Amino acid sequence: MSKTTGAANIWPTFRYRDAKAAITFLQEAFGFEVSAEYTNADDPNRVDHAELSWPGGGGVMLGSARDDGGVMTKTGVATGSVYIAADDVEALYHRAIAAGATEIMGLTEQDYGSKDFSVQDPEGVLWSFGTYRGAQAEQGSL
Repeated sequence: MSKTTGAANIWPTFRYRDAKAAITFLQEAFGFEVSAEYTNADDPNRVDHAELSWPGGGGVMLGSARDDGGVMTKTGVATGSVYIAADDVEALYHRAIAAGATEIMGLTEQDYGSKDFSVQDPEGVLWSFGTYRGAQAEQGSL
């Protein structure tokens, strides 16, 4: 496998009942930044596609739940989880709780050296953050 840099190649994707509220929450709780948001011309409350960038690189895509025959119609609404590597995990934890995230696992020192926490957003998606950046980073390959 070759090492590439530049644009993010992995985009976790979610559907929300209230995508606009999810976008606001993800900005306030975790610090995501909106890169793109396309609302439906006939229904301004429906988000057809949004991209939120993570300040440390990468991002997530999301949209409003709808039955339009697309591939996302086959997935659950507000389900799944994502792990995000971050530097100041403790401050991020307090920010997330203050914004209304539901604690699933508080700040925890893992036996492999990472400091982690896990929370759910208001619709139930599990968001985990920690200092662990993968085995290659641990070996100094990245």
